[in-house]
Amino acid sequence: MTVTRRTVSSAGIELAVFEQGDPERPTVLLVHGYPDTHRVWDEVAEELAADHHVVRYDVRGAGESGVPADRAGYRLELLARDLFAVAEAVSPDRPVHVVAHDWGSLQSWEAVTEPGAERRLASYTTMSGPCLDHMGHWIRHRLRRPTPRHLRQLLVQGVHSWYITAFHLPYLAPGVWKFGLARAWPRVLRDLEKVSPRPGHPQATLRQDAVRGIELYRANMRPALRHPRERPTRVPVQLVTLRRDRYVSPFLSEGLERWVPDLTRRELNATHWSGLLDQAPAVASLVREFTTRIERGEPPAAAGGPLVVVTGAGSGIGRATALAFAEQRATVVVCDLDLEAARRTAELVTLLGGAGHAYRVDVSDGPAMDAFAQTVATAHGVPDVLVNNAGIGHSGTFLQTTEKEWQRVLDVNLWGVIHGCRAFGALMAERGQGGHIVNLASAAAYLPSKVLAAYATSKAAVLMLSDCLRAELADHGIGVSAICPGIVNTNITRTTTFSGLDSAEQAAKQARVSKMYARRGFPPEKVAAEIVKAVRTGRPVVPVTVEAKAARLLGRLSPALLRRAARINAG
Repeated sequence: MTVTRRTVSSAGIELAVFEQGDPERPTVLLVHGYPDTHRVWDEVAEELAADHHVVRYDVRGAGESGVPADRAGYRLELLARDLFAVAEAVSPDRPVHVVAHDWGSLQSWEAVTEPGAERRLASYTTMSGPCLDHMGHWIRHRLRRPTPRHLRQLLVQGVHSWYITAFHLPYLAPGVWKFGLARAWPRVLRDLEKVSPRPGHPQATLRQDAVRGIELYRANMRPALRHPRERPTRVPVQLVTLRRDRYVSPFLSEGLERWVPDLTRRELNATHWSGLLDQAPAVASLVREFTTRIERGEPPAAAGGPLVVVTGAGSGIGRATALAFAEQRATVVVCDLDLEAARRTAELVTLLGGAGHAYRVDVSDGPAMDAFAQTVATAHGVPDVLVNNAGIGHSGTFLQTTEKEWQRVLDVNLWGVIHGCRAFGALMAERGQGGHIVNLASAAAYLPSKVLAAYATSKAAVLMLSDCLRAELADHGIGVSAICPGIVNTNITRTTTFSGLDSAEQAAKQARVSKMYARRGFPPEKVAAEIVKAVRTGRPVVPVTVEAKAARLLGRLSPALLRRAARINAG
């Protein structure tokens, strides 16, 4: 696609501006960081130009733009003035959507938090660059409340920001760039950032760009962090967290809602530079989804929370899980064989502040699950979290359990999980933004019992499937957790089947087991809380109840004892 060049004057500096795409389309303004030029956006710009007017410019002191006479010429207020000047030149009658990375994000925050910025800036997508004023308040809050967690955050970010101190030392940083680092930069990107080499990057002007750009740090870091200002904004902001960023920690954005009422949080499984250079379609997709929502005047989906899919959510642990994510203002797509029950769960999700959507799906039907995944992706997007919860209970020894009963248990408890992981896992991997899959196993997965032959086998398979899948999806930034509840008070006991019993005996046995589980009194809400926590922490295996934890510990200490206990006629 043709790229045209123009020059825009701002505060005595001539800025080189590059455009592509249809000027009648919404304008996306891409702002590069240090030590890059507009060329770092080449692949992303090409993707977005299909349906946007894409504008990039070399910031002052970089690439083909003019160079300030002194350090004061790199102050944030001048950089923000440059952004507004370019926006006014390329889109005088319509607000622009700003997308920025690294130091481009820092200077764009300066513009976004200017009073009245919402009149010129339609939205802001930021990657790997906090507002320095917000960061100053973040540091002060942690120093005033020096909890172990706050002190750890300060220490970790301090280690990640080692280079900032180096940039303030006389002669050191410029000398390093001049006498070796510029030449080695392609290897740094390849070996540390996992960026594939490509023609034209790094740019031919890297050495002088890097040396001049050091003044960005020296002119702005210490003043902003020492005396942070109150900098709220009314511009809708999309914060894209790069999971493998070596320089910007995810917890730097904690409390950002204080400054940004309309905040959408997204994640990308990328290093500091690989998102732009190796995952351009994923970045473009995030930007496109956000700008489309803004252009249509739609409210943020579930106030920017995650998109979660929960199977078997008509009751029990599935419903409790859906409601737990609703409290995080998530969009929750629920499915169940009982559509009315699923709809009730979706209504409760909405009442709790999320956005609920219900579907009828048989998880044991592979083609139906594939169709469900495509429907979700089309109507709501690729989920951030999948909870494979749907399951059934069955009790019977191996010799009592018929082939038909085996088939029914495995179809739902194992194949239902396989279908969910395959259908949604492929979408997550293709999207390239990470995610998390939660599979409901059971304490029966590692607690053998002669009267739970089919059920325990199905859950043990789910546990091993989760381990295998976790290894496969790790490179995609997708976590996998297996949840192992014990005795939980849900209606699964009222639908559990028993081998070798007639209908009257079945009903009596179901009533007795349900009463026992009710006396135990462990609510599904506690399991749901552990599921939400597992998604947040990435914990691989989560025994939930006391008996589940005890059985897992005993299985490690004395497997022979568990095998002997399996002979007991439980229930």
